[in-house]
Amino acid sequence: MGAASMIVLICAAVAFSTIAILIAKVVTKSTTNSQKGEAIECGIPTSGKTWIQLNVGYYLFALIFLVFDVELVFLYPWAVVAKDGGWMALLEIVVFFFILFIAFLYAHKKGALKWV
Repeated sequence: MGAASMIVLICAAVAFSTIAILIAKVVTKSTTNSQKGEAIECGIPTSGKTWIQLNVGYYLFALIFLVFDVELVFLYPWAVVAKDGGWMALLEIVVFFFILFIAFLYAHKKGALKWV
């Protein structure tokens, strides 16, 4: 896989996404409505200023959740082949969990896990 493969992949991604957007524009019916632009929270119209700044801690919490959630994606294939891998597979998963644990300790030390 060289640079040509990467260029073809990027061109295909741009082409597929452009085609999908164009099909959506052609197929869907566009309506203009003043209520479309209003901010609605749980079906209740908002009152006052709708653009507020959220605490960055919520985003950090979500990113940490994603990191540990994606870890499970790597854990399932390992569990399928762990029996055939023997001690090497066990060593690999111990190192993997150690790296995740260090990341968890770092996030905890920085206060990213404290709910505001």
